[in-house]
Amino acid sequence: MKSINQQTILITGATDGIGKLTALQLAKKQARLLIHGRNEEKLHRVVAELKATSGNDKIQGLLADFASLAQVRRLALQVSETYDGLDTLINNAGVGTSGERYSQDGHELRFAVNYLAPFLFTRLLLPVLKKSAPARIVNVSSAGQHPVDFDDVMLENSFDGMKAYCQSKLALIMFTFDLAAELQDANVTANTLHPGTYLDTNMVRRANITPLGKAESGADAIVFLAISSALEGVTGKYFNVKAETRADAQAYDRQARKQLRELTRQLTACSE
Repeated sequence: MKSINQQTILITGATDGIGKLTALQLAKKQARLLIHGRNEEKLHRVVAELKATSGNDKIQGLLADFASLAQVRRLALQVSETYDGLDTLINNAGVGTSGERYSQDGHELRFAVNYLAPFLFTRLLLPVLKKSAPARIVNVSSAGQHPVDFDDVMLENSFDGMKAYCQSKLALIMFTFDLAAELQDANVTANTLHPGTYLDTNMVRRANITPLGKAESGADAIVFLAISSALEGVTGKYFNVKAETRADAQAYDRQARKQLRELTRQLTACSE
């Protein structure tokens, strides 16, 4: 890959928590950063803070609410039209177990933001990533995983915030494995990771959970997957922090992945 100071890296959900800390690490390495957030004032503030702290002026903010697939599409179009290439896409934006029930499109919120949005965003950005090959896609998932309930994906009959969150994160892992196979010959890798258990972030605290670890360790793991030379050519893997491990069994079920893929294309109206 290119030297880090020559790379363009996009991080979603980068105005808080491990996303912001990931952005800070990469900013200090002088990468060109595109950081996404959904609150305009906060986004501008974080961009200014990152520039001041890192001495790196190559940082731009991207505004979109990933609870809206229309905004996901708009942002992907903006990136595609503005930037010639994209070396690394880090899909970090997400919502936890608490919060609203539905997205702006009427989908279960965690499934929408944690899975449908990065699915659509990634697929729309594939031409830009392929242009920059070798390129990387890093999907931030979780060790909290629950098989996708294809009879009740939106959990209308048995909603539980934790189950919804875990289902969305397993769906993201399943997408990662499909993507890795699809991009095998394009020199674009796709990997996913659990950044750490109950790290000290706003998401964890909002769920009234006592943090068990520092958010910095999660950022370290994301940066490792994004730029480490040790992972050149490595694709289709799930990591527990920095150690390759096994995801839930459904992630390796080709029929389940096909069923999820077909459903997702319908929900996102994505034929890419």
